[in-house]
Amino acid sequence: MATQDRSKLSMTRFRPRKLLLAGMPFFVAGALVATGINGANSLRAGDTVTAEQNQVIDSHHVPSSFAELADRLSPTVVNVKVAKVMQTGFQGPDLHGTPFGDQFGDFFNRFFEQMPRTNPSQGAGSGVIISEDGYILSNNHVVEGAKEVSVTLSNKKEYPAEIIGLDPKTDLAVLKIQAPKDLPKASLGNSEDLKVGDWVVAIGNPFGLNHTVTSGIVSAKGRVIGAGPYDNFIQTDASINPGNSGGPLFNMRGEVVGINTAIIPQGQGIGFAIPVNTAKPLIPQLVEHGQVTRGYLGVNIQTITPDLAKALEVEEQRGALVSDVSADSPAEKAGIKRGDIIIDFAGHKINDSHDLPAKVAATPVGEEVEIIVIRDGKEKQLTVSVGELVADGSVLGKEDGAGKGKWGMHLHDLDEKVAAQLRVDASEGVAIVGVEPGSAAAEAGLRKGDVIIEVNRNAVESVSEVKQQLRDAEDKDKLLLLVQRENGKFYVPLEMEG
Repeated sequence: MATQDRSKLSMTRFRPRKLLLAGMPFFVAGALVATGINGANSLRAGDTVTAEQNQVIDSHHVPSSFAELADRLSPTVVNVKVAKVMQTGFQGPDLHGTPFGDQFGDFFNRFFEQMPRTNPSQGAGSGVIISEDGYILSNNHVVEGAKEVSVTLSNKKEYPAEIIGLDPKTDLAVLKIQAPKDLPKASLGNSEDLKVGDWVVAIGNPFGLNHTVTSGIVSAKGRVIGAGPYDNFIQTDASINPGNSGGPLFNMRGEVVGINTAIIPQGQGIGFAIPVNTAKPLIPQLVEHGQVTRGYLGVNIQTITPDLAKALEVEEQRGALVSDVSADSPAEKAGIKRGDIIIDFAGHKINDSHDLPAKVAATPVGEEVEIIVIRDGKEKQLTVSVGELVADGSVLGKEDGAGKGKWGMHLHDLDEKVAAQLRVDASEGVAIVGVEPGSAAAEAGLRKGDVIIEVNRNAVESVSEVKQQLRDAEDKDKLLLLVQRENGKFYVPLEMEG
């Protein structure tokens, strides 16, 4: 991660596995830190591979040496140095309520107000040259917020770099240096061709150690690590450390198949790279516009778990379940409804909720595409005109114990006072003001502050309506709730055991 604060955020963000962006924290007084560069240019997805780069090392045998590959590819990898201005956050002692508060409080406040609030810091990361005229691809987190960026080539020559484009959602960035023409460039490969077990080579600047070469295999593909809506990482056991951020992951043909970006700090031999196929269609947009324009559908989705499949009475756990449809969105205009299961988008099979966002995002704005949904057990075809994603997101009065004994939920009609006390942004539904430990509701993950929007696919506006739905339920031991938590909606199946 580029900064200490950012490192902490990244670990929170990747909480399921405590992931860390592959960068070293920034320190005051010039300590090296993980950063990275970006690159993109006249390079397009269809770039061909030179005959020299097309030499293949037999992937079915352990290579006797990576020397030739490393010698040929190292000149395409650069060291990125970043200068930032960090907030120092100096603050005087809190003397309020102490015997010295009145006497020394004002003195300390004036003293600390005169102290500098910012300090320069430096960091270093990696990047890969992707065009002969100086475009470089790296990570967004390496250069985001940088005051100055410079790039050092393998021949030790250093050049100032301009940040051309940033895309925080995929953690990609493009830089440009004004260097002599005919720079050595790397060719972009096809990450879809990678197979688990294939040999790969990483080149970068871990801990500021220039042009470090490590090797390993592809450990897994399609990893979802909680980094964002477009998670689809290559996992590798090639050593990736702080400072490798933005550096390339090569296949045995010498083609870039990934951009190294994240690590598990407490693990060994577990690193993650952004697939190059994610980067290739974005590079032209970053070069031309400095940012990425993405398609927009306007739905909240979730993966179908075994319990949801049972509650929804569907045989297969495939597709993306629509838990909410935004008002006046392309999805609403196309007739997509809450409870639909999207199984195909523009001819692409949707196996789970992770497949859909990237497909929608990559669709040109305004393009009409066919969507297949499962509704009430039957397939239905719809046509949607893809829109544009806007860049950037105590005891409460008298409660009613409806379902308290059986389901473990304490409910209350949702009015302005209750919404304010629970700090929920909802104007419809029934508030959950308490959940009994060990109850069916607790086991399902429901909690105080959740708002029930539907019970068994029927909208509810009051506790009495919830009671009526419970009485009308065909199966008294099963419920399907639509719940709003904060700004998102999702389905929750409840089932009584025994």
